[in-house]
Amino acid sequence: MKLTSKKALEMLDDARGKTRDDGWIDHSICVGNTAERLAKALDLDSEKAKTLGYIHDIGKLNHFYYHVIEGYHYLKDLGYDIEYCRICLLHSYLNNDIYCTAGGFPKDVPIITNFIKNHPYTIYEKIINLCDLMCTSVTVTLDKRLIDVISRRGAYENTQYHVREAYKLKQYFDDLLGYDLYNLFPEIKDHL
Repeated sequence: MKLTSKKALEMLDDARGKTRDDGWIDHSICVGNTAERLAKALDLDSEKAKTLGYIHDIGKLNHFYYHVIEGYHYLKDLGYDIEYCRICLLHSYLNNDIYCTAGGFPKDVPIITNFIKNHPYTIYEKIINLCDLMCTSVTVTLDKRLIDVISRRGAYENTQYHVREAYKLKQYFDDLLGYDLYNLFPEIKDHL
């Protein structure tokens, strides 16, 4: 079943007040809106990008720490197409590498580890990877967001690797666009 951004936004609105913190909801909305703008600039399906951004953290409705797998199963159980379910699994991991993530080395969960290692990321999944790293409740630079993540989660053995690969991902999109993608988001200057 196809998921629309309208339905995804309803899911987020319904989640307000049901978890320990609604910050993830505002973050998810920002990721969706940022992804929509980037997808439009690349002549891609901006509705799809926005929808994927809105639901990437939906697993936090059930469990903050295991939100990746929780979101996958939640959407799958609701009958949504696999592309919506798998964004929950993929959004935190760059380069098909479970160790290329923020917050230290994750536990080896075979469904996640094997899927990430063997799934070629689509352009939409890469957009969500990047936009997740550019959003708090507002769109910010990678610098600001990565500092935010490191200050909350700490620095680990894999932190430098994750930061380096995040900048490579931004460069990938800069190259696709032919200009610095920050130009799409002039409001970033307001959040420096």
